[in-house]
Amino acid sequence: MSQYVLKIDCSDEKGLIYKISNVIFNNDLNIEKNSEFVDEESQKFFFRARVVGNLDIDEMRKQLSAVLPNDAQVYLGVRRAKNVVLMATKESHCLGDILLKYQSGELNANIQAVISNHDSLRALTEKFDIPYFYVSAENLERSAHEEKILTLLAEFNPDFVVLAKYMRILSADFVKPYEGKIINIHHSFLPAFIGANPYKQAHKRGVKIIGATAHFVNNDLDEGPIIAQDVIHVNHEYSWRDMQKAGRNVEKVVLSNAIDLAFEDRIFVNNNKTIIF
Repeated sequence: MSQYVLKIDCSDEKGLIYKISNVIFNNDLNIEKNSEFVDEESQKFFFRARVVGNLDIDEMRKQLSAVLPNDAQVYLGVRRAKNVVLMATKESHCLGDILLKYQSGELNANIQAVISNHDSLRALTEKFDIPYFYVSAENLERSAHEEKILTLLAEFNPDFVVLAKYMRILSADFVKPYEGKIINIHHSFLPAFIGANPYKQAHKRGVKIIGATAHFVNNDLDEGPIIAQDVIHVNHEYSWRDMQKAGRNVEKVVLSNAIDLAFEDRIFVNNNKTIIF
């Protein structure tokens, strides 16, 4: 008996739950868990189920397509560990947290490699017996540097690329072949601060809340569909270094939550928003 994940999004219409359930029943499968949602604005239906049994995936896809609206997007696959490449620069907190969870078996993932534009995190990565690739950006145009990384990624063909505080802006040409597969983490403040040392800027403004946002990367910097967010309260007693430490802790938690959702196939993207089951 195998575990499968079924995801469907399509135009909403009457009887969809019945039709989907009937196909599942006719294939002698058992539903362990299912969730559904209708977005009233777009009139789109979203469905996810975890099912158990033995099936012919292609045949079941055909059966579902025959009873669903013409615009239906159907994903059906064996629940498995996702192949993942991590990208980092110099900050170790997010990368280290992911590597520790990986070592302890907490991630439904196979980390294939770490790629960085600095050599700073090699020793940390190699403690976990994971290949580390240093791709220097020195004296290279962005396009040339990205081409080297894309060549590496093509060798691994990962399901997801996780930017564990990778601090270089990615071009549209880089993002395009991995659309919906690149996950980023960044600080998010109220108000927002950009540029060097945002925590020092936040401290000078006397902010009361700091936080982090994990999102899919698209062509607009930090404006891709949001997967997970969290905030914590701070006060006047925090130095900017205290804020930085607290903020990095939030970043670790938010990124960890986001990649868990992605690796378990629990995310739908609807325009620039996410539906998460």
